[in-house]
Amino acid sequence: MKVTAGVALVKVLEAWGVKRIYGIPGSSVNGLMDALFKEKEKLEYIQVRHESAGAMAASGYSKYSGNIGVCYGSAAPGGTNLINGLYDAKMDRVPLLAIIGQSASSNLNTTFFQEMDELPVYEDVSVYNKMATTAEQIPDLIEEAIRTAYSKKGVAVVILPNDLVEKEIDYEPRKEKREKPAVKRQDFAEEDIEKALEMIKAAKRPVLYGGLGLRGGRDIVTQVSEKFSMPIVTTALSIGIAAPNDHKNFVGSWGRLGTKSAFDVMENTDLILFIGTNFPFARYWSEDIKVIQVNNEIDDIGKQIRVDLGIVGDGTEFLKELLKSDYSVEETDFLKAARISKVNWEKWLNDIADDDSEGLAPEAVIRAIRERATDDAYFGLDVGNNTMYSVRGLPLNKERQHTTSGWFATLGVGLPYSIAAKLDRPERQVWSISGDGGFAMNMQEIITQTRYELPIINIVLSNRSYGFIQHAQINSQFLYGVDITDADWAMVAKGMGAISYTVRNLEELNTAMDEIIEIQKSGNKKPILIDAKLHYTDPVDTSVMKLDPKTNSLKDIEAYKERYNIFNQPPLSEILENL
Repeated sequence: MKVTAGVALVKVLEAWGVKRIYGIPGSSVNGLMDALFKEKEKLEYIQVRHESAGAMAASGYSKYSGNIGVCYGSAAPGGTNLINGLYDAKMDRVPLLAIIGQSASSNLNTTFFQEMDELPVYEDVSVYNKMATTAEQIPDLIEEAIRTAYSKKGVAVVILPNDLVEKEIDYEPRKEKREKPAVKRQDFAEEDIEKALEMIKAAKRPVLYGGLGLRGGRDIVTQVSEKFSMPIVTTALSIGIAAPNDHKNFVGSWGRLGTKSAFDVMENTDLILFIGTNFPFARYWSEDIKVIQVNNEIDDIGKQIRVDLGIVGDGTEFLKELLKSDYSVEETDFLKAARISKVNWEKWLNDIADDDSEGLAPEAVIRAIRERATDDAYFGLDVGNNTMYSVRGLPLNKERQHTTSGWFATLGVGLPYSIAAKLDRPERQVWSISGDGGFAMNMQEIITQTRYELPIINIVLSNRSYGFIQHAQINSQFLYGVDITDADWAMVAKGMGAISYTVRNLEELNTAMDEIIEIQKSGNKKPILIDAKLHYTDPVDTSVMKLDPKTNSLKDIEAYKERYNIFNQPPLSEILENL
């Protein structure tokens, strides 16, 4: 058939099941825009208000769905604006296709307006990076790009001079099946399973530490935990994926975005089953702990910490092999103490949420969300202290999902992620949760939510600080440049078409939340925003908790308790003594 190369490009996207593409028009992508118009019944174009948000939306969609996200940018600034979203996808290893406009081919190398050498710009961020030199190449370049993005779990970039996209070509669709590569299942050596079981039997305080590689296996994770009496700890990104956070043996995530109960078990464990993750902060674990690492990427084995047994393979399949063993363990005091520590921790968070005598606490806002979240709610989490409050307090179980920018940790992802989720499944409840720092990075995307009638509930935890960085500066004993000038975010959002609330205490918070739920039930199609004016607090850093007199001086313990107002939280050693 005779079609433009742009239409052929779009037909390839359709063949791969792509439903929407994010971007902003530009003269260097007119050929693509014309093709999208001609195919608009099959592929939806989403007009964002900043290209970075488009790339973030595409990345967020890929993270929670497993399907490739697609975005585009025009030549020069439109394309370079994509970079933050592209690195978000690269660092979190998800497939993404970025189409980059370029000046007409006759203008290349002539120092023309917005003409630049684009290939080097995208070399580091991509697993595939090519520019078309003929119109006929374009559909095959897109095919190859998508396949490479899936197979190498990364960003594929295709640069298209506009005159080539506009050119008519002979196009015949390829006949082979388009499907994502299947997860490779590798048989485990019998001696590796036996060695792992020997190490479990020898351990007195084993812990199961899981990551995103356990996606789809959370029932297996909990069965292994119960069979071998292991507390479950996960990365913050995999809460609810590797294990539901309401299971009795789940004690939280470890690290700064973690919980006291997770810190307790990681400080006292003698064996970690490190499954389906390349968690970068594992390098800070004690070298005295024995580690069994299972990962389907051989280059991740031992990358973050020395391991005593490294096994290449699927984490869930490995755990299934362990379940075949006749060996099991009665509930240990270590596991019972971990559960008590979790109960103590959750009570402490609840007590903070109840107290608004000095102003509204972020824990109260997260609790209000938790109490109203539907069973399939999606949470688009921005980066910062809001992430910490969210992973500690949201109900990440059942069919609920959350995503954030994990390894790249870029501000501004909360709104774009929520847009992708709501567009993909309009019937589900969708929240975005941001700090005032992150919200300001992409707040213009409230307009996008308004344009496409997306009734997303946007929460701004407004504490007038880049709080995550302020914590680091406090630890370094200085404070500079982290204060944020306050703004009326509710008024800003109202001007963009949202229904808006400002809340300053528990009564205002709960009244607003109840009104929002009723508004949503009535078929509301407008975005909603709550500007929660918080009193500033430095959230407790759970990566190093100074509460145990066996490892800390009484002076350090008192100073730590005073700094974080964390009382009535006995260390695990004390809980064990009282069992």
